[in-house]
Amino acid sequence: MRALWFLVALCIAFPAHAVDLSGQFVQGGLVVGQAAPGSMVTLDGLGVDVAANGAFVFGFGRDAKVKAQLVVTGPDGGREVRDLSVAAQTYKIQHIDGLPERKVTPAPEDLKRIQDDNAKIAAVRALSTPKTHFLSGFVWPVTGPISGVFGSQRILNGEPKNPHNGVDVAAPTGTPIVAPAAGVVVLVHDDMFYTGKTVMIDHGLGLTSVYAHMNSIAVADGQAVAQGAPLGTVGASGRVTGAHLHWGLTWKGTHLDPKLAAGSMPAENAQN
Repeated sequence: MRALWFLVALCIAFPAHAVDLSGQFVQGGLVVGQAAPGSMVTLDGLGVDVAANGAFVFGFGRDAKVKAQLVVTGPDGGREVRDLSVAAQTYKIQHIDGLPERKVTPAPEDLKRIQDDNAKIAAVRALSTPKTHFLSGFVWPVTGPISGVFGSQRILNGEPKNPHNGVDVAAPTGTPIVAPAAGVVVLVHDDMFYTGKTVMIDHGLGLTSVYAHMNSIAVADGQAVAQGAPLGTVGASGRVTGAHLHWGLTWKGTHLDPKLAAGSMPAENAQN
């Protein structure tokens, strides 16, 4: 009888379907998880969408707390609790001068256009399709000197702005941009006020990415793309001081650091 009780206790303590996590446990980091199909997942009490195959994804924002708790409830009701440590990042302050004043402090006639742009972007970031395109992993959409880093505080013409929510890669106009991960194109816009020619991709389960300031766009809304598929070319459209790609990555409205998702850029291109 005692041996039987021990076996039952062992099964409760060590569920048959252990949870697997991989990624960057740091502010701005992206984490991919795998649980038993049919599981439910929460992060600090908030629901995390789970695919039919048990895959899920989540991330930590720029100012995420250093501790987080992940709870996975299996289809049999068993619970696994993970207390996660989140490393802090140090962020840069970046001054950009010489921008047209209308681009720093928009005129009243520009506000409606900006609001319309923001609504379109927010609608994409509210998506949570039951797909797992993100399992392809991420590569750099373009290579070159990194001219803007995630989380940096930008001061435009002396006016503090919101922290930078992506990474900027400087490259000549016309440089090809490729999809860093598989997904579906969910926004194509030819002229947004701030970001100019803009493309957004849905990678599934609330994970989306954005590509801004493009010179040309080679995809259409609703088009499925594989990792490495052409998206268009680098440009200087929108509010910029030179040709570059702004690449952003967002999970359910939480901005993540694309550099952490893609890993190190080839050494010959990674000039800060």
